[in-house]
Amino acid sequence: MGKAFTEINEGLKDAANHAKGKKSGVVEHTQETLNVRAIREKTGMSQERFCATFGISIGTLRHWEQGLRTPRGAARVLLWK
Repeated sequence: MGKAFTEINEGLKDAANHAKGKKSGVVEHTQETLNVRAIREKTGMSQERFCATFGISIGTLRHWEQGLRTPRGAARVLLWK
């Protein structure tokens, strides 16, 4: 078998072991939660001004600040410290 097959097979075995709670070479990456309210307050902006500056709706910002939703994608990158 080829090198690619061997590497893929080893990766699958690692993933299976990780899923079963066994020792594996899997590295888990988790995202830190963003405190959007703290970020906005640090800028000294009102909700309206913050939304206008970053081009987001007031409803979206309120959902983020209340913890009902979390920023994803480009919004997350913009808000990251």
